[in-house]
Amino acid sequence: MSITKNNAPPWILLVFSLAKSGASLRVTVWRKLQRYGALPLGNSGYFLPNTEENRERFEWLATTVRTEGGEASLLEVQSIDNCSFAQMKQQFSDARAEDYRELLKDLRNPASPSLSSRITRLRKRFQDIVSIDFFGSPLRQQVEQALSSLRASKTKSVATEIANVSPAEYRNRVWVTRPRPGVDRVSSAWLIRKFIDPKAKFAFAPEDKKPAKAVPFDMYEGGFGHRGEDCTFETLLKVFHIRDKKVLVMAEVVHDADLFDEKFGRKEGFGIDEVMKGWAREGLDDQELLKRGMQLADGLYKALA
Repeated sequence: MSITKNNAPPWILLVFSLAKSGASLRVTVWRKLQRYGALPLGNSGYFLPNTEENRERFEWLATTVRTEGGEASLLEVQSIDNCSFAQMKQQFSDARAEDYRELLKDLRNPASPSLSSRITRLRKRFQDIVSIDFFGSPLRQQVEQALSSLRASKTKSVATEIANVSPAEYRNRVWVTRPRPGVDRVSSAWLIRKFIDPKAKFAFAPEDKKPAKAVPFDMYEGGFGHRGEDCTFETLLKVFHIRDKKVLVMAEVVHDADLFDEKFGRKEGFGIDEVMKGWAREGLDDQELLKRGMQLADGLYKALA
């Protein structure tokens, strides 16, 4: 990746101090620094490669620290007297290599109650690591291959199940999913009611409290969920052989917004997802979130040419 532009210094350094009463903020800041892939400079601050995205991350973090009564400064760093560019690059690479090795260990561990939930969880971890793999660890390709093998095994295991679905058995049913629905679940509910079960009713429950006769969707155990590289919306579309051209486009939109893998280069779904998050923060209950989300999905469908 290109680290800097116009000969800008290769590193940015965030130096900060928190107010004495900022114990909870300290944990928040530390977690964000870990998520950003920042390297510590002793007790003085944290480094990241000098990219626009990393600068924005540090600037927001600095603003948070100052808002809570602390002090924070952001500096561009050309060089470090006791650590060359190559050595710094190696430190970032070593950190990501350790992350990839931990992920590979989990990939090779067969113990899992649900292959679908395992693939979803491991893929999300992989995407998180890739987002901070600034210098392209050679282990990335190895993890990608392991994930592809796992997805392939899942695809084979559900092929017979998909072929044997009878649409008539999924009419006038209660469909259950996890609480606090996001873009994939609200779009899937819209798809269910419009193309699969016009009189569908929707319920929300954790994995261990699903209604006995309800049809699970986008849950980690059973029913219709992520399969292989597909999100739940795509699974439903394929299982029930929905051929509507605008729905096929919606599947790409929902996929990219839900899985963050940029497979189709669609950005529209991110807006829906952000709106859903905003409504959730307002404290709307699950049924209201679902209702509004389905309206957004219907609006997207009507807007597509």
